[in-house]
Amino acid sequence: MDKSPIRILLVEDHKLMRVGLKSLFEEQKDDLEVVSEAQTGKEAVENYKITHPDVVLMDIGLPDISGIEAVKRIIESSPQAKILILTSHISESEVLDALHAGARAYVMKDINIEILKMIIRTVKDGAMWIDPQVVPILRDKNCGVIPPRQISRSMFREQHANLTQREYEVLKLVVDGKSNSQIAKELTISEHTAKAHVCNIIQKLVVDDRTQAAVKALKEGLV
Repeated sequence: MDKSPIRILLVEDHKLMRVGLKSLFEEQKDDLEVVSEAQTGKEAVENYKITHPDVVLMDIGLPDISGIEAVKRIIESSPQAKILILTSHISESEVLDALHAGARAYVMKDINIEILKMIIRTVKDGAMWIDPQVVPILRDKNCGVIPPRQISRSMFREQHANLTQREYEVLKLVVDGKSNSQIAKELTISEHTAKAHVCNIIQKLVVDDRTQAAVKALKEGLV
């Protein structure tokens, strides 16, 4: 089994953000290692060619070319590159452009560090990850970035018999990034009941939290 760390190229023009992320990876002695850093998009493209990292963490707002343009240039020369957008930008055009350019993940900067680490490992293994805050944009545009997979109610019961229909409804709202109170309001149930449904979903999907439940739902085409 390969025990070598996941090699990361960190692209971020704010020094404090770069230093903070690098320190968090290093001090906890995880299987993640920042092997190169870049402050601009052009620098990111050049550094990728030199270091060939496993995963690129790419900001969008960079001082020369945008992170999206940098993604395009890296993918053009290395189609197998695994690039994760880490940003505070959530405009429809940026989300769609980044994913169509070849980014494997779109993650908001307010994410929990442990979840970010999980996403990096997931992307390195070849999967795609979309922040729950971004999913409604992709759904509304029906843009094909996440392949549609419609399943009938009978097929759902056959493949995921351990989830009730109500839990399936709650899961769809979890994927949309809804809080327990928002789920309760949408389904006209108490917040306590909504929380119980979410806990049941987490247990039945064998994941650690609601974010991982959303990831699994997207990967397996449950929503």
